[in-house]
Amino acid sequence: MSSPSPEKLVHGHAKDQNPCPPKANGGVIASPGLSISEAQDEPATRARYRPFLLDHEGAADDWVSELELDTVTAMAQADLEKTGARLKILVLYGSLRKRSYSKLAAFEAARILHRLGCDVRVFNPSQLPIRDSVSTDHPAVQELRELSLWSDAHVWCSPEQHGNLTAVFKNQIDWIPLSTGSVRPTQGRTLAIVQVNGGSQSFNTVNSLRVLGRWMRMFTIPNQSSIPTAFKQFQDEGGDGSGKARLLPSGNRDRLVDCMEELVKYTIIMRQHHKLFEDRYSERKANAAKAAEAFAKSALK
Repeated sequence: MSSPSPEKLVHGHAKDQNPCPPKANGGVIASPGLSISEAQDEPATRARYRPFLLDHEGAADDWVSELELDTVTAMAQADLEKTGARLKILVLYGSLRKRSYSKLAAFEAARILHRLGCDVRVFNPSQLPIRDSVSTDHPAVQELRELSLWSDAHVWCSPEQHGNLTAVFKNQIDWIPLSTGSVRPTQGRTLAIVQVNGGSQSFNTVNSLRVLGRWMRMFTIPNQSSIPTAFKQFQDEGGDGSGKARLLPSGNRDRLVDCMEELVKYTIIMRQHHKLFEDRYSERKANAAKAAEAFAKSALK
């Protein structure tokens, strides 16, 4: 799963320029040099993993483009220029309903991250079988695992059902192993967590997601988003399952922006030290013992 080449990544802004030039009304517009444009993107990747992208008409008055995100945008641009690599973010949601509010919230999160120059890929769980009902060779299982290996960070968005996260969401995590040999698909990744509620605001699901993230050896950001009465929080449009219904202005929407901003900041800081965090005393000790045993056996031959 490749990304656009480094020479295509940043356009039109010198390092000392403001990456978000002001609009006449006092707002800001997104830096065109950060978001992956259609010309820069791979058509197959864009079609499969970026269903959150708006058409030109919808993008013209998109609220995401008007957000004041100067500091994190400058951080993202500087990191992109330094490394030549975009932050790679996997987004998971936890419902198969046609009008899924967790999908709508996940798409909004993805749009914010896309604006900040991230390579965002949303996994569609509709073809993922129940854990252990098929072998790990199933195409959807392999796709999910490869996406996790590819990623630098995750966004998890689940509805709350019976006081906890849904089976659809948990099934996705259950298919991702803690380790496969020496490969760890989630260890060291940063994680942002979001829940949507059918009723009043609850934090049961984000609390469970936080525990789950720790178990998967991920670094969950301190902030979190819980959207109450989700059926009132989105536009009525987009009920066809297209994901075009937008999150209405509110403190809940602002909190979602906060979380995505924080995720990008933490991922920029953490990604460069990924190998450092994988280095553990217990594993070094075990590897040294294996090496000593192998040496002793070879000496007897």
